[in-house]
Amino acid sequence: MSTKTLDLSPIAELATNIRSEIGKAIIGQEDTVDLLLTAMLSRGHILLEGVPGTAKTFLAQVFAHITKLDFGRIQFTPDLLPGDLIGTNLFSFQTNSFKLIKGPIFCDLLLADEINRTPPKTQAALLEAMQERRVTIDGETFDLGSGFMVVATQNPIEQQGTYPLPEAQLDRFLFKHVLSYPDRDEEIKIVTQHGHRSGTPKLKDMGLKPVATKAAIAKASDIIADIRLSEDITHYVVDLVRGTRVNPLFETGASPRAAAMIASASRAYAALKGRDYVIPDDVKHIALPALRHRAILSPAAEIEGRTADEVITAVIEQTEAPR
Repeated sequence: MSTKTLDLSPIAELATNIRSEIGKAIIGQEDTVDLLLTAMLSRGHILLEGVPGTAKTFLAQVFAHITKLDFGRIQFTPDLLPGDLIGTNLFSFQTNSFKLIKGPIFCDLLLADEINRTPPKTQAALLEAMQERRVTIDGETFDLGSGFMVVATQNPIEQQGTYPLPEAQLDRFLFKHVLSYPDRDEEIKIVTQHGHRSGTPKLKDMGLKPVATKAAIAKASDIIADIRLSEDITHYVVDLVRGTRVNPLFETGASPRAAAMIASASRAYAALKGRDYVIPDDVKHIALPALRHRAILSPAAEIEGRTADEVITAVIEQTEAPR
């Protein structure tokens, strides 16, 4: 790995333009936008959880529009079938042959809306696409591109009509981010800006314009691999992940895949902060959203009323960081 200073200007310009354009439509949510950018640059997927009305879907639509990514959306429902997501071969009587009808998964950015409202069988149709960026239909494999990204939304699992996501699928998400309600001042701005309409605003009516291209995003993502991750930081990442496995409050800890994803995301986050090297604070910042969906609480911890966020935060605080 080269020790010369990296030119991070393509990343800085890209992030500044995206943040500025999103700010025209979305009030607040700076932390959410940061995680979206981090996921995009490190070629990861993100799961957004929040109660209805917190702009999860709208944010994904805005993000796709201003990054000029080919956008696909599917509304997950209890009767959705895997073929509705990835596509299927249909027989044509005109040509006397089968023709592939591609599903919405054939895109650059897939919005999997309310993903936990469909049964696990259909959710599992995403596994190959999220891990290998490809899908297999009737034995034939189709490439989705190295930049394929899933932005999924879900309502809290306690709400009616939801299904828990399979653990294998959760592990493929780089982040699970929990959106909170806006503060009072932000909510006043939201009502002032959007209070004259009852539905979701149309992007064309808000004057939003694309400020990135697939080529620019790919160039920025390629730079991430050269961000320096020292041996001490690597050990720190591994110790954090292993800390979830030895903690008695967790029945199952995070996987080795989690450690690799955190390392990649830490590089992206460092670059967004203008550095060509990772520091412990980068790892700490993304550790909670990168681990909260991977570590499963033990029954005893659930009886005690503990939460995964609470226990993971304690693991982060107890893991010694390099100086």
